[in-house]
Amino acid sequence: MTWLRDLGLGIRFAAAGGREGWARTALTAVGVGLGVALLLVASSVPHLLDERSARGDARYEATDSLEAESAKKSDTSVLRIDAETEYRGHTVGGYVMRAEGEHPLTPPGVAEFPGPGEMVVSPALQDLLASSEGKLLKERLPYRITGTIADAGLLSPGELYFYVGSDTLTQAAGGHRLTGYGIDPEPEQISPVLVVLIIIICVVLLVPVAIFIATAVRFGGERRDRRLAALRLVGTDIRQTRRIAAGEALFGSVVGLLVGGALFLVGRRFVGAVELWNHSAFPADLTPAPWLAVLVVVAVPLSAVLVTLAAMRSVVVEPLGVVRHAGGRKRRLWWRLLVPVAGLAVLGSTGQVGEFDPVNPYPIAGGAVLVLFGLALLLPWLVEAAVKRLRGGPLPWQLAVRRLQLNSGAASRAVSGITVAVAGAVALQMLFAAIGDEFDESTGQDPSRAQFHTYSQVVDGDAAARTIEAFRATEGVQAVIGTVETYALKPGRPKDPDDMQPVTSLTIGDCATLKELADIGSCRDGDVFVAHPRNDKEQADWVDETARKGKEVELNSEYADVPGAKSQLWTLPADARTVLADRDPLGTERWGILATVGALDPRTLPSAQTVAQIRIDESVPDAAEHVRNTAARIDPGMEVSTVISFTRDRQYASVQTGLRLGAAATLALIALSMLVSQLEQLRERKRLLSVLVAFGTRRVTLGWSVLWQTAVPVVVGLLVAIAGGIGLGVVLTWMLDKSVTEWWLFLPLAGVGGGLIVAVTLLSLPLLWRLMRPDGLRTE
Repeated sequence: MTWLRDLGLGIRFAAAGGREGWARTALTAVGVGLGVALLLVASSVPHLLDERSARGDARYEATDSLEAESAKKSDTSVLRIDAETEYRGHTVGGYVMRAEGEHPLTPPGVAEFPGPGEMVVSPALQDLLASSEGKLLKERLPYRITGTIADAGLLSPGELYFYVGSDTLTQAAGGHRLTGYGIDPEPEQISPVLVVLIIIICVVLLVPVAIFIATAVRFGGERRDRRLAALRLVGTDIRQTRRIAAGEALFGSVVGLLVGGALFLVGRRFVGAVELWNHSAFPADLTPAPWLAVLVVVAVPLSAVLVTLAAMRSVVVEPLGVVRHAGGRKRRLWWRLLVPVAGLAVLGSTGQVGEFDPVNPYPIAGGAVLVLFGLALLLPWLVEAAVKRLRGGPLPWQLAVRRLQLNSGAASRAVSGITVAVAGAVALQMLFAAIGDEFDESTGQDPSRAQFHTYSQVVDGDAAARTIEAFRATEGVQAVIGTVETYALKPGRPKDPDDMQPVTSLTIGDCATLKELADIGSCRDGDVFVAHPRNDKEQADWVDETARKGKEVELNSEYADVPGAKSQLWTLPADARTVLADRDPLGTERWGILATVGALDPRTLPSAQTVAQIRIDESVPDAAEHVRNTAARIDPGMEVSTVISFTRDRQYASVQTGLRLGAAATLALIALSMLVSQLEQLRERKRLLSVLVAFGTRRVTLGWSVLWQTAVPVVVGLLVAIAGGIGLGVVLTWMLDKSVTEWWLFLPLAGVGGGLIVAVTLLSLPLLWRLMRPDGLRTE
């Protein structure tokens, strides 16, 4: 088995080839290891999402419990009310719960049901409450902590979650009976547009990783070629030489696999402490899918061998230490152009994706991969063509250009990752811009008039006025549109049971509040108004069916009879004025009966809800938290929502978050890859740099030359990326039957590329200064 012996010899050169062999192997292992670690993280995403969803489903209320008929009081049943809140941009989820028996159900991750005034919290929430950062939240949750929620009851280690025990919660106060936990999730349908978007995101994030691994395998290529030339001198033929080179690459890639696995395992232990955009993960969730892990383990060494053999085809290794790049043969353009053109053709052949059409992911992924790999293949030819005719200029520029003219391959490989990443990012940005409006929906709300909306069905009657005044007295609050609301019905029941009883809303507030809800003109306490909707005569007539001036109306908070609910009669004043309704900050037209407090005392209402729309002074620190604290003191279950002008589809928002997380990891890898490649190129030129310094070349001159050697390929790469990214983006938007809305989205990405040039150059300067020392002239 000659080929096995040759591979083994290559492995021995890599493992026991002295300091130079170890250095090359170490660089390759680090480069491959970084890529492998990121691939293992990517292969863990399916398991992470499955585990996260499973924990969320396990703590969700059981389906039977949602049905009032089957939710009967028992020894294990629990009354609970949602007490979710928000703190400085972070969601704080939780419930107030009351046991109805001796053995109440406990949520997943909770060992013991909390007693009255006690609270079980997530570890992250416990840490926050114990810190100075959580001072205001501590006022909102002033309960005694008796335990922590285990991992089984949390979506992530950074989740803020709590359960509070109560002995006063009732169904009348908003409590809902719970008889079990856990649901069987139904498959969630994903829009075909989002499917295409997810496919492209995966391709864009993973292709640069593959390119980086292929680049890392070729680290130290010039020194390797000189070693192989020595082997030719002692009698090895071309095939043996290539097999020995493949053995070296195989060893480096296998060590890289081990390094990547070690980085993944070590990094996984600390992943729970890392939070990006309010997202984190448990270490156990980062478990690669077995088949994906096997694919990585097999594909990386195989790719390393194939890349090395392909690289050796362009090199003639001759005896006597002569290495000649096969005749200086010009790189051919035609086959490099075929790859991205074929990718665009594959994408175009799939046709447009319909709104309800199933999506075949393979041609879309394959086409995108061909386009991006094709751009990486075009880059060496374009860099070579760009520097070929460059002449003159300052000395650093001449040194850089001459080096690129002699060998631009290594520099091109170093920036191929950022080229592909920027091209993919440009296409994705165009795609997001084209489809964004489809997933954004205008709410009609006006955040300039109010930033928060609160309501409570528990606070009524006598407490309503105090609630509104409490909000007005809250630090940072500028104005409150506070109302007490119920329904007014026409007395009596319809003769025909199928007929709907005339009903309209009744809103009580002071004159300032009512002026925000309707065009009432002059107002004084004791006035009553009948507000008609604008441009809706049918609805206005329906209001008048109930709001008959000088006649009685029946007041109740429900449309129909509710067991235990009491109603009362109230006479609508004959002098009540008819006005036109306006929209409140929530965008709702507030028609119906509008009454001042002097006309109808809210304390006499049988059952009503208190609503407050609050405008804050955003210059006051933590004004929003003071509002939420006031709401929690009044009613822990009071709903506090933010007034927003538009909402974003949840699935679309999740995809955006995933893109941000993946892009952060890929960008970090690209920066590291450029740095490692730059350091490897400097190491290869150690003797040359020392010679230049010995001849009197200034260190600053060499520093600038290194900058230009990095900048020229990056600039060419960015131009390729922008052109290729725009082309890919146009095809993808056509596939989704959209039009391109933004053509200049590549400008920030070009800025990122420029920033990477500066960062890589600065980080490589310490090694550059060290390599310029005179001992670099020594040779053996």
